[in-house]
Amino acid sequence: MDKQTTLKELQEGFAALTGALDGLDERAMNTVFYGAWSVKDIVAHIAGWQHLMSEAMERMARGEKPTPEGVDYSDADAWNARFAAAMTAQNATTVVADLKQSFANYLRAARAISDDRYGEGKTINRLIETSGIGHYKEHLPAIQEYKAKLNP
Repeated sequence: MDKQTTLKELQEGFAALTGALDGLDERAMNTVFYGAWSVKDIVAHIAGWQHLMSEAMERMARGEKPTPEGVDYSDADAWNARFAAAMTAQNATTVVADLKQSFANYLRAARAISDDRYGEGKTINRLIETSGIGHYKEHLPAIQEYKAKLNP
């Protein structure tokens, strides 16, 4: 996908995700329903990846490798747990605000990557798919199903 199409899909996916959060109160956001996670935990880990991958895209825009020397992102479960744990003490409103701010930074970083770096099989497209577009699609159905059970 070219840059314009990728960024449009990214924004639409994020809008769908945040739309699914509308109407969930503090109790609903903190109720565990997805394995050991609540909606708040899901949101916190998505925000964590957005923070981390914003930095990766900033490095790419400077002509550097996306991953710093000596850092390994391959153990996604460990990173996910770290991101969720970091926000445990925060209320849901704060976690959602962090999600929105991290997305603003993520989108800004994605826009800073030159158009010619976008395309099928390119690093930026894979990064945005795994930490953005695909990530939203992965978690959106579970949140929607949970929300539907709360409001039959």
